[in-house]
Amino acid sequence: MTDSNSTAGFAVGCTAFRGPLLHFLGDPGLGQPNPASYEYLQDGLLVVADGRVLATGAAEQLIPALPASTSVEHWPNSLIVPGFIDTHVHMPQLRVMASYGTQLLEWLETYTYPTESRFADPDWSASQSQIFLNLLLAHGTTSGLVFATSHQVCADALFAAADHYNMALTTGKVMMDTHAPDGLRDTAEASYRESRELIDRWHGKGRQRYAITPRFAATSSVQQLSYAGQLLADCPGALMQTHWAENHAEIAWIRELFPERKDYLDVYDHFGLLGDHSVLAHGIHISDENRQRLAQTGTRIAFCPTSNTFLGSGLFDLRSAVDAGVQVGLASDVGGGTSLSMLVTMAEAYKVCQLRGQSLNPLKAFYMATLGNAEVLHQADQTGNLQAGKYADFLVLDRAAGPIMKLKGTPDSDLSAVLFDLMILGDDRAIRRTYIAGQCRYDRDTVEGAALNACVSG
Repeated sequence: MTDSNSTAGFAVGCTAFRGPLLHFLGDPGLGQPNPASYEYLQDGLLVVADGRVLATGAAEQLIPALPASTSVEHWPNSLIVPGFIDTHVHMPQLRVMASYGTQLLEWLETYTYPTESRFADPDWSASQSQIFLNLLLAHGTTSGLVFATSHQVCADALFAAADHYNMALTTGKVMMDTHAPDGLRDTAEASYRESRELIDRWHGKGRQRYAITPRFAATSSVQQLSYAGQLLADCPGALMQTHWAENHAEIAWIRELFPERKDYLDVYDHFGLLGDHSVLAHGIHISDENRQRLAQTGTRIAFCPTSNTFLGSGLFDLRSAVDAGVQVGLASDVGGGTSLSMLVTMAEAYKVCQLRGQSLNPLKAFYMATLGNAEVLHQADQTGNLQAGKYADFLVLDRAAGPIMKLKGTPDSDLSAVLFDLMILGDDRAIRRTYIAGQCRYDRDTVEGAALNACVSG
């Protein structure tokens, strides 16, 4: 294997991608970005073989070491970045995106639960899983932590589709045995048994990992939450995902259901569901004591700005979480969220921070969507940046995708301006190509929206 500064010869059979290139080596921070936290090459080269990165470096240094037969794709007016990672998204909810007029609890009853009930059908689960992954790729998302439904066949179908693409996905069967409608409600025993079967079948198979998935405390009995804690303790490397402190009415409901617990976070803490492999979506209405407990246990938060504003849930306090030492990921939360695009998600995160009197610089935003999210999901040893040895999951971004971006972009634009334009003005149109393990899985210029057409015809 060749490191990023080596000029030793590469083996025949590698491929190379040339152009402006950015990836992160650490956290740039919320203030003035740390220049040691990222590597930006105005004329970079990414060398790939057998699905992995062989080297990343300056083109003038690495090109002489390439075999004469090497294919070099040149993208001088684009930007090569690691693939985006989403730390909280719901596969079954594509068809309820942008549904009008409710807040969280009513939205679940009115839109989400009826839609999710269809996923008891294996064929429907398989077709929708394929559509979902195609749409992720079209939006530049190469990996994620994903909610399925309470049906075992749904998680099976999603795992199978991701495995076919060699795509790193973490998901699991939703556990919900109370306060849920017929067709979605399971039992504590069945949820434990089916989760174990899925873990045995999929956890660690290829790039797939399992997430123990109680929907939220209100839809799980005490017995089921106990089983979830047992699964997390018994399955090394598995993650745990759930929802927390998103909406005032939700929080009041949890207080009624668990009067013996100090607060909402204490419910999860009591059942052994906090820890560095746990990702709690939202965490909007929380205390400093909650943040301290998250930091003590290593528990992470998925910041979901588009759903938080769309459902009127509130404004996440990013600065307080970061200052407390809490790891925060960035997430689309489709279908409460209104776009699968992590560029759009960055833009909304910026606006939420503005309304909080805070600032989200573009380097921090891109870090959160790539290496930062990989760290949240414990996969930074495999993805998140373009260091040698990692999977070659990366994007070619179009810096002039649309007339306004083209109008604003100039040859002398600095990196911060380029990134800010991409995150504020960009969307799926900016995704020129998406690569999974070195293989092009989406090409905007030849596919011409095939994933979107598949969604309509599906």
